[in-house]
This record gives sequence, structure tokens and C-alpha cells, in this order.
Amino acid sequence: MAWANQGMQALIPVINRVQDAFSQLGTNVSFELPQIAVVGGQSAGKSSVLENFVGKDFLPRGSGIVTRRPLILQLIQDRNEYAEFLHKKGHRFTDFDAVRKEIEDETDRVTGQNKGISPHPINLRVFSPNVLNLTLIDLPGLTKVPVGDQPADIETQIRDMILTFISRETCLILAVTPANSDLATSDALKLAKEVDPQGLRTIGVLTKLDLMDEGTDAREILENKLFTLRRGYVGVVNRGQKDIVGRKDIRAALDAERKFFISHPSYRHMADRLGTTYLQHTLNQQLTNHIRDTLPTLRDSLQKKMFAMEKDVAEYKNFQPNDPGRKTKALLQMVTQFNADIERSIEGSSAKLVSTNELSGGARINRLFHERFPFEIVKMEIDEKEMRKEIQFAIRNIHGIRVGLFTPDMAFEAIAKKQIARLKEPSLKCVDLVVNELANVIRQCADTMARYPRLRDELERIVVSYMREREQTAKQQIGLIVDYELAYMNTNHEDFIGFSNAEAKASQGQSAKKNLGNQVIRKGWLSVSNISFVRGSKDCWFVLTSDSLSWYKDDILYERKAEKTRRKADE
Repeated sequence: MAWANQGMQALIPVINRVQDAFSQLGTNVSFELPQIAVVGGQSAGKSSVLENFVGKDFLPRGSGIVTRRPLILQLIQDRNEYAEFLHKKGHRFTDFDAVRKEIEDETDRVTGQNKGISPHPINLRVFSPNVLNLTLIDLPGLTKVPVGDQPADIETQIRDMILTFISRETCLILAVTPANSDLATSDALKLAKEVDPQGLRTIGVLTKLDLMDEGTDAREILENKLFTLRRGYVGVVNRGQKDIVGRKDIRAALDAERKFFISHPSYRHMADRLGTTYLQHTLNQQLTNHIRDTLPTLRDSLQKKMFAMEKDVAEYKNFQPNDPGRKTKALLQMVTQFNADIERSIEGSSAKLVSTNELSGGARINRLFHERFPFEIVKMEIDEKEMRKEIQFAIRNIHGIRVGLFTPDMAFEAIAKKQIARLKEPSLKCVDLVVNELANVIRQCADTMARYPRLRDELERIVVSYMREREQTAKQQIGLIVDYELAYMNTNHEDFIGFSNAEAKASQGQSAKKNLGNQVIRKGWLSVSNISFVRGSKDCWFVLTSDSLSWYKDDILYERKAEKTRRKADE
């Protein structure tokens, strides 16, 4: 029995070696290894839980997002105590302050110092006699508001990164939530529920139980009666901020944690199932069982990939040194396939795999043209009050010192051209959106050549460069089209009421004069004053239509003539 248990404990180090092997490949391998991902909001206590496992302060701390790259933490039971990074293999860290500094420096090397994030993990091994064999992936904390130079969509980036890990069926989810906040609003549990709705892969951890309001407790949650999870909840008490600043010994903190649970009236009956030590044993056992359950599938998947690799290697070795044509043919076949994949993704015909969850490729471009672009056009709001003001200034400026009778054509053109010019911005934005989508298609199709990274990178560079050239040409053409429309206003077009060449067309036998119907030409308020049938001044609402246009002009002239006659009589 002891031999069997020892053999089971050896499973985690084996998976660790496989994980290291894939990390050193430098390419994205679609292979799902059993692992535990730690998920939680900022200041939820994730770092304190991991440090309690190790018994050392070794993780970066501070305000905002501290964990900006996934940290694959491998705990290995050993007589000696030291740490080792995969990117510095052979260099042993005995000073855990230096471990923290190396994590910060390695993070900044990839992400920069502007609080950005990266999906490329940092692999850290910690050897210690005080740990159990365990592998955890510490993920960036969920955030809501960008800080400093962080991109505006930092929340979406972190969420997508976390989902990349926890969406895998082989990944257990360690959802860390502070007990002094409402569990119903827990970001960690909410995200875990999206990918694990039945709670089969989720392990709940409640931190800060000692900070709950007096008279409240988390007993029902810890007894798994509320927000039920198949694997249950474990409560822990971490060091407070004052203890961390004062460098309180973690061993002393673990003793204080044990005393808290034993002496608390709500938790004493289950104190043996609470605390950091119990959580560490639980995770060790659950990860071991999880590896055992997934081992058959893991082995089959590895064998299939190995056979496929061996076949590719054999075909490559069969290339004759004096037969470069065969190698060239193989490379051309991959390039041809890449071209076919792009065409298939955009055209949508004969797709190898049709997604039923989201739009992609040509379908997304279609939506950009037929939904997003018209929406951007409609979204351009026109301030009617401001436009009326502009029209008034345009008319008066064109008339100069003269008092005009009719609206000048130049005023119409000045206002219309200003609105036409506004079409340029959404049109260029549409080009940018289409280019981004095409870049995604190119990147996805190029991933099929991941075995030949230099060929993939060069092919992707050439295609993207050509696309960027075409992008500039397209934007120039859009600018020219807008300039064409601004250069000449064709008021003879039939969309204009009373276009002048309608009768000419009819006389040439092309078509009869178009019946425009009783179309509304203008409507608004008319201020009427000093007329015999109106006492004082009065605002009247008027609607001018095409049928009433002829008598409307005569009526205006008649009223003005009558007004002049009355003024002469008064004089």
C-alpha cells in the first residue's frame, strides 16, 4: 500500500518534466496537461496562500496588477531548500528575496514596465522539506480599471488569458475569494462557473475569515451548503498587511491560523478540515487523483503526437541531398495550403470546421461592411440647433450687404460639403477593422506551419506587408472618392426635387417626367408680423410641399405687394 502511494506521488514530478519539456520547445503545443490554476481578484489573498505553502516570502507585492505573467509554481519535496527558474536552469536561489527580484525582472523583460500583461509563463521550481509535491499556476488577478499606462481593455485581456487556462477539461480551478465580501459577486467563482457550470473541477478557497464583521461567519459556505461545489471549500487565514510589512514569520502565522479555527465557535467542529496545511494536502491528493484519472487519455494523446512526429521526421530524412526539388515541392505544398486556407476562411466555401459559437473570417468581414459600417454612419449625430446656426451664418455671409430673397446655392453647397466630409472618418475606420480581421485570419492559417517557425514567420511577414500596402492604397482611394463628391455637387440628379433635366429627358423620349408626388420640401416655424389679419406678431407652423410650391411663391409676392400699398396709404 505504501509502495502504491509512493508511486502515485511520483505522478506529479513526471507531469512537471513533461510541462518543462513543452515550455522549452518555444512553440504553442495544443496539449492539455493536468494542472491547478489559481484564480482570484486583486487583493483576494492568492499570493499569501502560495507563500504559506512554501513557507517563504517570494512573490512580488504592491498596488495594482502585480502578477502580470502566469507563474507555473512547482513544489517539490526535497531535503534541501532552494529555488530554480527554468530560464536559468542550473542556477540555485537560496535567497527568496532574490527569487522575488528575478520574477519582477523576468516579467518586465517581456511585458515592459507599463503594467502590461503577457501569456508567456514563468516556470519556478521550489525544493523544500516543508512542501508536498504540487504544481500550481498563479494567474493575474482580475481587475476592472486600467492603471497607469495599461491598455483600456486590460480587463478583457486578463479575462481571456484566464479562460485560456481554465477552459481546459484537464485543469482544476482554485477559486480564491475573500470571506469578507459577498460570495455571490465573487469574480473567481463567476468565471469558474462559466467553464465549469456543475462545479466538478472547482475548488473553493475562502480567505480573510478573521476579517469578517462581528456576528457573521462563513459556516454554511464552508459546509458546502451554499454555492455548492463538488470538491468543496477550504477556509484559510493569511497574514494581514501589517504582518507582511513587519515580515511576520509564516510559521508563526500558521500556528495563529490553527488556533483561530480551534477557538472559533463556528469553525471548531471542522477545524481539522480548515487551514493552509489541510489545503495543501487536499490539493496534493486531488491533483494526484486527477492525473491518475486523465493518465490513459494523456498517454494516448502523447502516443498519437509522437507517431505523427516520427512520420514527419522519417519523410524529412528520406529527402535526398542531391534532390532539392523534393524539398522545394514540400515547402510549396505548405505555401499552397496556406493560400487555400486563407481563401477558404474568407470565402466560407468548403470550410474544414464550421464554428457554431462565433463568426470568423469572411463572415466577420461581411458583418463589418453590412452592419458595423452602416451603424457608424447612422451614429454620426447632427446637432440640429448648431446646423441651423451654421446655415444662418452661411446664408448671411454669402448675401453680404444685400438682403436676399431666396436661399443661395453656395450656402447649400457649403453645408452639404461639410456633412459629406464627415463620411471619410467612418470609412477609414471600416478599413482598419477589415485589416485587423484579415491579420487574424493570416495568423490562424500560418499556425498550421508551426513545425517550421522560420517559414511561418517569413510567410506571415510577406503577406502582412503586402496587405499593409494595399491598406494604404484603399485609404487613398476612399479619400479620392470623398474629394470627387466634394468637388462637384450634381443637383441635376433625380434625387433632388425639381431637377432641371427631367423635361429634357422626356423630350428625348427617354422617359416621361417623373411624378415626384406631394413631397415635403421644407417645414418649420414662420414668424408673421404687421399683416392686417394678424394682430401684433405670431409664430405659425408651416409645411411646404412640392404641390404647393407654385402658389406659395405667388402668395408671398401678393402679401408683400399688399404690405407696400398699406404703408403708402398710411403715409
